[in-house]
Amino acid sequence: MTKDSSIYINREISWLHFNARVLQEAIDETTPLIERIKFLGIFSNNRDEFFRVRVATLNRMININNLDYKVKYDPKKILKEINEIVTKQEKIFTKTYFNIVKAFAKKNIHIINEKQLNEEHGKFVKKYFHENLRAYLFPIMLENFHRLTSLKDKSIYLAIELISTKNELIEKYALIKVPTSLLSRFLILPQIGDEKYIILLDDVIRYCLKDIFSIFGYDTFNAYTIKLTRDAEMDIDNDVSKSFIEIMSESIKQRKKGIPVRFVYDETIPDKFLKILTKKLKISEKDNLRKGDRYHNFKDFMSFPQIGTDQLVYPPFPPLPHKDLSLNKSIIEVIKQKDIMLHFPYQSFQYIIDLLCEASIDPKVTSIKMTFYRAAKYSNVINALVNAARNGKSVTVFLELQARFDEEANIILTGKLQDEGVKIIQTIPGFKVHSKLILITRKENNENVFYANISTGNFNESTAKVYADDSLLTANKNITEDVDKVFHLFETRYTPPTFKSLIVSPFDTRNFFIRMLNNEIDNSKAGKNAWAIIKLNSLVDKKIIRKLYQASQAGVKIKIIVRGICVLIPGIPGLSENIEAFGIVDKFLEHSRVYIFCNNDDEKYYFASADWMQRNFDHRIEVTCPVYDKDIQKELMKMLKIQLNDNTKARIISKNNPNQYRKTNSKTKVRSQFEIYKYFQTLLE
Repeated sequence: MTKDSSIYINREISWLHFNARVLQEAIDETTPLIERIKFLGIFSNNRDEFFRVRVATLNRMININNLDYKVKYDPKKILKEINEIVTKQEKIFTKTYFNIVKAFAKKNIHIINEKQLNEEHGKFVKKYFHENLRAYLFPIMLENFHRLTSLKDKSIYLAIELISTKNELIEKYALIKVPTSLLSRFLILPQIGDEKYIILLDDVIRYCLKDIFSIFGYDTFNAYTIKLTRDAEMDIDNDVSKSFIEIMSESIKQRKKGIPVRFVYDETIPDKFLKILTKKLKISEKDNLRKGDRYHNFKDFMSFPQIGTDQLVYPPFPPLPHKDLSLNKSIIEVIKQKDIMLHFPYQSFQYIIDLLCEASIDPKVTSIKMTFYRAAKYSNVINALVNAARNGKSVTVFLELQARFDEEANIILTGKLQDEGVKIIQTIPGFKVHSKLILITRKENNENVFYANISTGNFNESTAKVYADDSLLTANKNITEDVDKVFHLFETRYTPPTFKSLIVSPFDTRNFFIRMLNNEIDNSKAGKNAWAIIKLNSLVDKKIIRKLYQASQAGVKIKIIVRGICVLIPGIPGLSENIEAFGIVDKFLEHSRVYIFCNNDDEKYYFASADWMQRNFDHRIEVTCPVYDKDIQKELMKMLKIQLNDNTKARIISKNNPNQYRKTNSKTKVRSQFEIYKYFQTLLE
């Protein structure tokens, strides 16, 4: 094969292509207005995390490379390309925001600033400031500022000039943190006739700066938004004398002091003030200084208030019941008879909570075991487990303390569960447990009988409303006994068992899928039907990509639905012309991983917690599960066929011209998420 750059997309650049698909949803005028502004928030939040993790890693690589450590590509070159793409995207982002503001105005919804307030609104803002906001503001005078670590990541600050027009006082500077973690970023103002008004919290503070600083004799105030993004990679201490919780807690504290990787500022800030500010904060050009507009931290726009008519948001998709489950029927008794697969958010996540609640009071249930990666803030899943422990069940939880950006929440949750008598299995240093498993043990005829739930997504009722995931409920003996072995693996500190049905990382997942692709290659060479449908979030692992290229060269037809990163390049003559890849971004976040192989027309179906990335294959405990039930196989194939026919929200993956909307031969518009919902409605008829 030729050199990497011609047959792979750089993963960081591919991620930026993915985030551009999110931005396209904000640009798309057929997307409801409030949803458009929320997509700006998602785009911004994604980009912040990208800088915290990926750009921070590249910066670290540059420092390592300066010490003559060789890397496979030039991180400086990639950073330069990233900055060029980010700059272009930022211009599109800003233009899109102002277009959305204008579109809101046409709907009689006005997003205004402090200079546009009329007398009535001014009084309302002043009242809100003194009654609700003032208590959360703690100005820092820049002349006294000496700790760069005082500036928090994920926060915005107003950098303020204090001026006396009478020239009686020398000019001073201050910083105020905008308390968006405590109050909504948006204040809805009194309606005037049919006209509705919103002002941002930043502008409420701007309007009331006199009320903060005039006691010092200043009469003119100018405020400019700034924002700092820090390196969020964690340095894990290997001190064996400390518990892993202690190590993680210390690492979280260090992260909050991570070195800056980006400093964004209002481009209207005077040069003199900017120089004073960056010098005081010890920020240099290396820290990726970037001009911005008046407003930063658009992640807050993900919580834009519901205002105006129902046409400004997506039509509701209330979760549907499953045709085989009902409120008055035991879920355990149903899955004893047949496998059930739930598809969130099309169907209700409440079934998982109901299963746990049933198990918590079932006199025959002796134990419940579960893995947790990310829990909802107020989790009824956790409440059900606590209730089970209170009812005398043996409850064991593997709670992953290394879930990025949820480490602190999971440490707190660990303490809560331990206080209730839940056994917590310690994290395995060096490996993340990313599999999503529930195992219920029931005493039936003096024998232990297992019931399991294997899912592609977290047991999180909040994300289950917007993440598209698949979740299997089964009493299949081969599968459930393998799930028991996975929990045994956790408790016996990494003694690898032999699995009958499940494919488990880091032991065999990559090799298993390579074997499945080799089988398709052999069938194609023998003149038999050979194809594969692959749906995942990220495709990065080069060993398996080389096998996909080999399969394509052998004539295997491969369809890939990939939401995020894809470093494979489809359509290269002689290499990947038999591979088609596209991503779908729409109302729900596509999160499931499903794999179907032709297998000489005896199709094999699998779903998984794992993407095809090195970390998922080699550094995480992941589970890939076969689907044996023919009805569920039909469901999965139907869902994938609908997505393969999407010609509305699907974008083509390519290197040079990414994110073109995909067209099909159909004259009918196919929007797959809407069609899948309709499909599940028909199953209830």
